[in-house]
Amino acid sequence: MNAHNDDTSSGNIAGGPQYAFYGDDFTGATDTLAHLARAGLRTMLLLAPPDPTHLGKLGPLDAIGVAGAARTMSPDQQRAELTRVGQAFAELGVRVMHYKVCSTFDSAPRTGSIGVAIRTLRDYCANPLVAVIGGQPSLRRYCVFGELYAAAGADDGESSIYRIDRHPTMSRHPVTPMSEADLRVHLQRQGVDNVQSIDWRCYAAGDAALQTELERRLTLRPDAVLFDVLDDSHLQTIGRLLANQARSAAPLLAVGASSVAQAYVSALAQSAASGATAQRVQLARARSPVFVLAGSLSPLTEVQIRAARSYRHIELDPLQMTGESAHSYLMAQVAAIAAALRSGSNVLAFTSRREPSAVESSGALPRLAHACAVLLRQVLDAEKLQRVGIAGGDTSSIAVRALGAWGLSYLAPLSAGVSVCRVHADNPQLDGIELMLKGGQMGEVDLFEKLLEGHGDNDCTDV
Repeated sequence: MNAHNDDTSSGNIAGGPQYAFYGDDFTGATDTLAHLARAGLRTMLLLAPPDPTHLGKLGPLDAIGVAGAARTMSPDQQRAELTRVGQAFAELGVRVMHYKVCSTFDSAPRTGSIGVAIRTLRDYCANPLVAVIGGQPSLRRYCVFGELYAAAGADDGESSIYRIDRHPTMSRHPVTPMSEADLRVHLQRQGVDNVQSIDWRCYAAGDAALQTELERRLTLRPDAVLFDVLDDSHLQTIGRLLANQARSAAPLLAVGASSVAQAYVSALAQSAASGATAQRVQLARARSPVFVLAGSLSPLTEVQIRAARSYRHIELDPLQMTGESAHSYLMAQVAAIAAALRSGSNVLAFTSRREPSAVESSGALPRLAHACAVLLRQVLDAEKLQRVGIAGGDTSSIAVRALGAWGLSYLAPLSAGVSVCRVHADNPQLDGIELMLKGGQMGEVDLFEKLLEGHGDNDCTDV
């Protein structure tokens, strides 16, 4: 856990965290954790709503998060999960409650609905503003005049920027395809009827003019206000607005990617009251064999797998992992992986990409993440490992829950949108594992090699 000694930080008033976030999947939650911790805020990411036992172990916190799996949930499941989270955050007295979504906003009315999340958490945030932050430039996600754009592929100077409904991956997502680029319409389809929008041109007029424009929009009693984001200076402007709004009224609900946390910490950095000091850290080279499990079917993850030259590759058949003989197949794969690790080899186990359409048509896709979770837990029970990587948002969410850990703290950056965390668990076999979680669209081509070699944070600057 990241720490500093000044209890007068604006992030820690009266000894309680002022910023709380819920990640709708684990990979995104660790990215938000990283932005807050690297800004010097004492931050902890829990795997369930905070309880007195674990809070007592942590000491004073500036920010707290819960890594969830709402992205894959039905509306009823979401409401049950987020009611517990909202109540826990409200009892802590937080001023900003952040519902962290994927930077591509992929969601649907019946699966991972952002609308359901807003309506549920709104009960714990009486501030008239529900802020939706539409872009994250550090991940090459941009929102202009309410429409979302995103890069495809690694950040190698060759990838293109697509309107999200024409994105080669996200427009074809197997569960929540993005068929609408206008986030106002996207949210309206999920029951957020009155979405006002403040576009990027308002920011140049200055903070006072922006505040006046916000107040004008709030007279229309919106369900949410969407903010354009084209560059980091926009996040700084939005951060000052959010900080002012959270100070002057009731707790505020913000929705968006880790750009919400970036905006928040930028406001702290500009405040003389903040005692937070930005942290510069570096990931050391792994001292023992590394295991990576890639359940993501994204094209970028496929490129990263091919570039992982220092690993022994073990291909996993999704149909056998989820079929009638799944148990015997998984145990055979666990034995092969454990034997390779025991011999000193780094191992990259990945689900086959040869026939993704066959996997989807078979109905195996929803069960695949659970099968990956079983495999991961069995490998870690068999071998004591120092460093582990998981690729795939849904795979990460379900697999980490299956480990029985109770929290994650930030350790070091690896790539834009990808960090390495330390696992906190009551089981000594798992406690202290260095864990990388990455979404399918995240990371550079050589990401898995960097997980072995270690990597500084020169390429991972914040606002």
